[in-house]
Amino acid sequence: MNSDKKLFLLDAYALIFRAYFAFARNPRVTSKGMDTSAIFGFVTTLMDLLSKENPTHIAVVFDTKAKTVRHEEFPEYKANRDETPEAIKVAVPYIQKILEGFKIPAIGIDGYEADDVIGTLAKKAEKAGYVTYMMTPDKDFGQLVSENIFIYKPARSGNPPEVLGIKEVCEKFQIERVDQVIDFLGMMGDAVDNIPGLPGVGEKTAQKLLAQYGSLENTLDHADEIKGKLGEKIRDHKEQGILSKKLATILLDAPIEFDEKSLIREEMDEEILSEIFQELEFRTLSRKLFNKAPAEAETQSSGSTGESSDGQMDLFSRPANTEVEGEVSDDGFKTLANTDHHYQLLNDFGSVQFFVETLKNQKSIAFDTETTGLNTLHAELVGMSFSYAKGKAYYVHLPEDFEECKKWVHLFAPIFESESIEKIGQNLKYDISILKRYGAVFNGPLFDTMIAHYLLQPDMRHNLDVLAETYFGYQMQPIEDLIGKKGKNQKTMREVEASAIAEYAGEDADITFQLKEYFEPKLVETGVEKVFRDIEMPLINVLAEMELEGVAIDVDGLNEYSKKLEVEIKELEEAIQSYAQAPFNISSPKQLGEVLFSELKLLDKPKKTKSGQFATSEDILVSLKGKHPIIESILDYRQIVKLKSTYVDALPTLVDTETHRIHTTYNQTVAATGRLSSTAPNLQNIPIRTPRGQEVRKAFVARNEEFQLFAADYSQIELRIIAALSKDAEMIEAFKKGEDIHAATAAKIFNLPLEEVTREQRSNAKTVNFGIIYGVSAFGLSQQTNLSRTEAKETIESYFKTYPGIKEYMDSQVELARENGYVETILGRRRYLKDINSRNAVVRGHSERNAINAPIQGSAADIIKMAMIKIQEEIDKQGLESKMVLQVHDELVFDAKADELEKLKPMVIEKMQNAIQLEVPLLVDSGLGNNWLEAH
Repeated sequence: MNSDKKLFLLDAYALIFRAYFAFARNPRVTSKGMDTSAIFGFVTTLMDLLSKENPTHIAVVFDTKAKTVRHEEFPEYKANRDETPEAIKVAVPYIQKILEGFKIPAIGIDGYEADDVIGTLAKKAEKAGYVTYMMTPDKDFGQLVSENIFIYKPARSGNPPEVLGIKEVCEKFQIERVDQVIDFLGMMGDAVDNIPGLPGVGEKTAQKLLAQYGSLENTLDHADEIKGKLGEKIRDHKEQGILSKKLATILLDAPIEFDEKSLIREEMDEEILSEIFQELEFRTLSRKLFNKAPAEAETQSSGSTGESSDGQMDLFSRPANTEVEGEVSDDGFKTLANTDHHYQLLNDFGSVQFFVETLKNQKSIAFDTETTGLNTLHAELVGMSFSYAKGKAYYVHLPEDFEECKKWVHLFAPIFESESIEKIGQNLKYDISILKRYGAVFNGPLFDTMIAHYLLQPDMRHNLDVLAETYFGYQMQPIEDLIGKKGKNQKTMREVEASAIAEYAGEDADITFQLKEYFEPKLVETGVEKVFRDIEMPLINVLAEMELEGVAIDVDGLNEYSKKLEVEIKELEEAIQSYAQAPFNISSPKQLGEVLFSELKLLDKPKKTKSGQFATSEDILVSLKGKHPIIESILDYRQIVKLKSTYVDALPTLVDTETHRIHTTYNQTVAATGRLSSTAPNLQNIPIRTPRGQEVRKAFVARNEEFQLFAADYSQIELRIIAALSKDAEMIEAFKKGEDIHAATAAKIFNLPLEEVTREQRSNAKTVNFGIIYGVSAFGLSQQTNLSRTEAKETIESYFKTYPGIKEYMDSQVELARENGYVETILGRRRYLKDINSRNAVVRGHSERNAINAPIQGSAADIIKMAMIKIQEEIDKQGLESKMVLQVHDELVFDAKADELEKLKPMVIEKMQNAIQLEVPLLVDSGLGNNWLEAH
């Protein structure tokens, strides 16, 4: 074969789906909210291929929307496949346009799958003297492999691409000949494509049968020789086996000619690619492809305000002053090595004293700490870096001795405590928490670049290195350059030369300062500056105090409870095994699915996962309640096992060895709604409605006999907010009168006097009240209540007649979101909804529900944050020993000194109820006890 004839045929959708799911946990989203994961991944793979393999001929083959010949044979073919994600539907036209820019043909033939077109072209190319590489992760292509046709599996997880020839395919499938791949697939079937296969034949059995009989047909001819249930199943499903092999066979007669001239690789069209890369904000790819800075950098340097053509702000546009003279690095990034900068090391007391005098004259200063670790309770300070001008930074290397280090830190008190100097940082809460242990006090304005970006782009990542690359085309020095990769040989910053840290730390402060300069006007433009300045920045100090304070835990009580749960788990295991009439691993979804759907046959058509096994998720199990007693036992078993591992057994391990308290970390930049989240432990998910979950709350206790836990909880805050936002007169009046809102709602929608409302009617009204916020449907309401679907539909209709303002509000919010692409809370926090105009009804419906719910949840988040700030201010002002220790949903918990309760309790309730003035009064319930359960 002539090696100069090198043809690559790319399986489009297989590669697009692979790219999309590679970014599933961390999607790439543009400044306008478009998910570009699939496009980015596909294009990266394509560019890598063109660069490294240098094909002489190339084509990308797509499936079309038309039914194929296989659907005529078997209408259920691929019936199990999930709806194509909206992001992929959006991606395909862009990918086809990019292929046009690369001048690579995109091929698709109605009635035939991409596999068939690739198979036909590969075999015809072989006859014409080509070596062909089928680029796909799909194992089915093994049947096409020959001396001159190979599978080219793209690189993955840092591993190089894999090329599979005859030897590799035979080894992979454990077969003798590549044509046996079809027999193998026909025997096993394929859950993804809904090819039934032979019942009872898995991978090992298929290999064994092929080794003995050579083909599926020969196996069927000798089915009488196969003993037991397997032989019986094969004999009963011969026609199904033949059909399955036919469905698995890639066709080699698709109606397409091998026109080698049309497949010749040509020079790309830079104009098309540059334009589309700019639209998709592929800066790194643009630099790699054209070996120069992308076009938008030059246009922004001419003084653009960052407005896109449709009037929406382009947050990805580069600041006008960030272009750098000189060469960029090989991969197109600016770095320490190629960027002008002046970072100075300060490591003697006198120089630092002089430096502090300079800092006193600055209006805004970015700073960053270098420490020996990430635990704010135990990490030691190694140094601090400061920047107040682009390209300029100073690194102060601190003494190792704790008391000596405190003296150096104290030199900066005029800066940290200044009411006029703005302190800038990336994740400031960490630096403030570290410095508080060294005696530092922080007053005056703060500017956290991570939180600023979170408010501007809540769905993006907010790491400093990501922000530097995104907005400045700048690649920061990895910390591994200083301390090495993770593992036993990794050093701490204490072991690194001060001069090396000076460059690394100076860069952190410098880039953080530049980001502040860039984000500040964007906060004003988007209207979120008030949320940033009045809520998120003052909250940093409050959360730092709470995290350092921690909360006491009854470890002995949890250990005893763990033993009790272990007994319950064993009892449930025995009950479940008894129902199944066979031992099996209850924690194995595969084995559980077999028991529920193959043995007990609880569903006629059970849902399957992508891997082909029965789906056993909680929602599926809940829908099966009442069909068999095993279901309740499994749900109970799962709940106890999760509670035990996540909280009962885990909480004692999180108690700090020095403080003997648990110190959760509160996150301000995770939940898109604006609510705080917490980690180690996650306090937001502790179940409170079940007796078992309440036992976990019981383990949170007061510090000693002189203290009690005091809890204050907003009453029905989300309902009060929707009443205020919707301005519904009926609901506002009910709240103003102090009526039981659920009973009042039931009386109105069921047309009854208030005193005649039954408990069940009140319960149904409560479900509607809270369900409306989350866009509950008639079906959803019927699932949550004893109402039929018709009754549920009538109840919702009656609800909207009773409270017409709420229906008007919901409709107006959806319309607002469609026009603007976002909705806002009372104070202006934005929630971007990129799928609000999606053509996919399911995806669009999710965004519509968010359009209604996000302003309510977000406003509730803003209100409790404002309350926390005002309460902490008062605690500090009065010099109370009582501490705010927990925030969970709409509740605050205080470790309260008994003799301060007369001051603390009314102050907390007053601050919470007056955090914001609404047309509806905010009410707060409170409680007191030796543990959280008693207080709640």
